[in-house]
Amino acid sequence: MKRSADHTKPVKTSAAKPITNEPVRAKTVAPEVLAPCGSLEAFFAAMESGADAVYAGLREFSARARAKNFTLGQMARMLAYAHQRGRKIYITLNTLVKEQELPQLVEALAELARLRVDGVIVQDMAVARLVRNFFPSIPLHASTQMTIHNLPGVKLLEEYGFERVVLARELQLADIASIASQTSAELEIFVHGALCFCVSGQCHFSSLLGGHSGNRGRCAQPCRRLYSHRGKEGYYFSPNDLSALELIPELAAAGVTSLKIEGRMKSADYVAKVVKAYRLMVDGDATARKETLKAAKELLKDSFGRTPTKGFLASSNPVDIANPWLRGGTGRFSGEVRQARQGQISFETRDGLRVGDRLRLQPKSDQAGQAWTLRELYVNRRKVHECKAGTLVEVACPFEARPGDALFKVGAADAFGMSDEAANRKLQAAGPDRVAVRLELRCEQQGPAPGPWTLQITARIGAAAFSYEFPLGDLEPARNSDMAGVLLARFSETGETPFHLESLQAPDFPALFIPPARLKEIRRELYQRLEQEGTAEERRRIAAAKAEALLELQGQRSRSKGQGEREELLIQVDSPSEVRWALSQGARQVVVPLHRAAIHELPRYLSRLKGDADQLVWQLPFMLFDQELPLITEALDALYQAGFRCFEVTNPGQFKLLQRYAGLQLSSGYRLFTLNSQALAFWQEQGIQRATLYIEDDRENLTDLLQLSQPLTVLVYSPVEVMATRVRIKEISSGAPLTSDRGEGYRIRGRDGFTHISATTPFSLLGRLMELRRMGCRSFMLDLSETPPERRGELLEAFRSDRVVQGATLFNYERGLT
Repeated sequence: MKRSADHTKPVKTSAAKPITNEPVRAKTVAPEVLAPCGSLEAFFAAMESGADAVYAGLREFSARARAKNFTLGQMARMLAYAHQRGRKIYITLNTLVKEQELPQLVEALAELARLRVDGVIVQDMAVARLVRNFFPSIPLHASTQMTIHNLPGVKLLEEYGFERVVLARELQLADIASIASQTSAELEIFVHGALCFCVSGQCHFSSLLGGHSGNRGRCAQPCRRLYSHRGKEGYYFSPNDLSALELIPELAAAGVTSLKIEGRMKSADYVAKVVKAYRLMVDGDATARKETLKAAKELLKDSFGRTPTKGFLASSNPVDIANPWLRGGTGRFSGEVRQARQGQISFETRDGLRVGDRLRLQPKSDQAGQAWTLRELYVNRRKVHECKAGTLVEVACPFEARPGDALFKVGAADAFGMSDEAANRKLQAAGPDRVAVRLELRCEQQGPAPGPWTLQITARIGAAAFSYEFPLGDLEPARNSDMAGVLLARFSETGETPFHLESLQAPDFPALFIPPARLKEIRRELYQRLEQEGTAEERRRIAAAKAEALLELQGQRSRSKGQGEREELLIQVDSPSEVRWALSQGARQVVVPLHRAAIHELPRYLSRLKGDADQLVWQLPFMLFDQELPLITEALDALYQAGFRCFEVTNPGQFKLLQRYAGLQLSSGYRLFTLNSQALAFWQEQGIQRATLYIEDDRENLTDLLQLSQPLTVLVYSPVEVMATRVRIKEISSGAPLTSDRGEGYRIRGRDGFTHISATTPFSLLGRLMELRRMGCRSFMLDLSETPPERRGELLEAFRSDRVVQGATLFNYERGLT
């Protein structure tokens, strides 16, 4: 794996070359099997089952906040255990970070740099910027939560120093292969486990319902609930589980570096069985693929996932991702409760059962299911140890059950298991992690021959280099010409030192006989001096970087915003035909989404809107697959030639699309996550002049951000899109309302290959404008793109008079974003 360069300043993407379709390099190495790790038990399950690497979260900044996750002390021992076996651990820092959390983030990054983690997976560009500028020894991986789905997005991150990109799940094999052939960045692909119905990173469903944001690691999974549409109930948003087992050879040929298994909330047994299955496929003989696949599928039978689907990997329009008539729980469906009384339930099992298996009771309501282990099993009132599928059984159930509730088998009696005590003992036995050292050795003769020789050694630890010289005296020629091999064997013996030799180079080293005793002395002295100087230098460097990062954060907060700026209103509409109307209502700028319908309308409106070019902002679609880029590029060329210079960026890859045009005025939509000053600084370094703050944000964090000196816009009225999906929703008609079992309403709208699900309740901070002004806000956005024309006047009047809009939600503004 390549390491990030030790840069201290951001790359200016405007100086980069245009994206081409020329291949970069072929990638033919076998991909790594990357396992989820939500507990120590799962960690050992992954290690013992053949995972090349695991991804795990700390207690903070993890997109699976409900997983057990790990302390820094545990992570240090886990890294030692993994590295001793040639495995890797990637740390998930893939959540959005609030302004007040930045100092804590810096502390965490400093510790991770000290631990020499193999990579951090990030969503918030604040994390990437802090790593790049202050802790460059940490490899950067882009989370799928970043919504990177095309070549321009990968190229932008590659230029910024990202080693790896986890691509969006909406891509096909051909898309992935095309991207891989044109980038040197590693590509990681989800191949197994739960699917998000929404495009990753773009879901506000859980956050709207209770402030528990999926982008902050606290998704409450409202997509798994029961919904009603046109009188029919169904699990319309509950996808099946991804399983790309059959596509492993094709993914390897496409250039995929890492095969990612989802499941940090899953059991250790799940991890063990799924890792073994994918290990079989990666290592299997191509001539025996059929037999290998059969054996791997047998392992997956007991992983207790949902119905499998290949997702978008095999098709641009898969019909098997979601079935509204299937319950969304994990595990094998084992039947429905027939009778429930006095702690006992009876049901006809669809699966073989035995004592020690685990079942989950899933109520018909949207309540969370609960699992327990079978301690007794009865058939015809007779106690048995096991039974076959199709048997009417009776079991003790510790939870309240009702007829019709579902039962899922979620664990087998012979499941992988390890107690916390046993796991900790095993971890402690591994000892501390060792520091990787790279050595380069040269031998030079002092003065004319025959004269004494000197051994020169350059030792590298991370980005630091140390040079030493050791006298050798007069030497005789050696019989063995493989001096590099001799030296490697000697210096690999690191003994009780805290080092391990990662590599040794001895270019043009003369064939000389160096007494073994002298080499042993040199080796001992080298590692002693490295321990004293190298580790101390590393600690000093990390401490200095942390202090510098914290000082920068203080400097950003000290630059308070002046209160004298002129107030401005921005209005978003849905069509170029509405621009003049919006300007007549006092908007300083009008935002128009550049969707396909708008692009087709451009020939009619370009000439008549030229005079308003400075007041018209064209918003790029947040998803633009590579095959769609020619259409958008043609539209951008036409707009630029007509004199339009204002564009709104909604996905990181769009900076690469726009860099070919000079003199642009760029703004960012709320989909470019901006919850802190570091993310804002990154966007500004890419050319953003005005940023729209995040729709999920709360009062406390908005207050912090509005004190900054940068131009910021607050969205004060908008529809709330809870999900945007490429999944085909069966039995759903666009425009017809959909209702949850709690009575919440949602609208369904199709556009440009996506289905957009919005709450019928809009988001509004109208009535809070005076408070926002006191906080420092001078730029307000009204998104009226989905508002019926007859209601727009009412909303504009509510804005002018700062009056509360009835039937709207404050979203997280008052209750807080958690």
